[in-house]
Amino acid sequence: MRITYDKETDTLAVHLSEHPVADSDEPRPGVILDYDQQGHLVSFELLDASRQMTIPATVELEVIPRRTA
Repeated sequence: MRITYDKETDTLAVHLSEHPVADSDEPRPGVILDYDQQGHLVSFELLDASRQMTIPATVELEVIPRRTA
C-alpha cells in the first residue's frame, strides 16, 4: 500500500496495488475509485483533501491484529 498527497492538486491517493487502472467511478463528488481489469479496487482518491482532512500531508496508519477464533 502506498499513500500519496499532491499539494498542487490537493489530492490524497491511497494505492492498494500496482495493477493498472482499467476503470474509474466517482460515487460521490470528490471521491474517485479506481478498478483493475478484473473489477478489483486498486486505489481511491480524495479530491480537495485539505477541505476534508485536518492535515492531508500527514497520514496516521494503525494496524489492528486479526482476531483468531
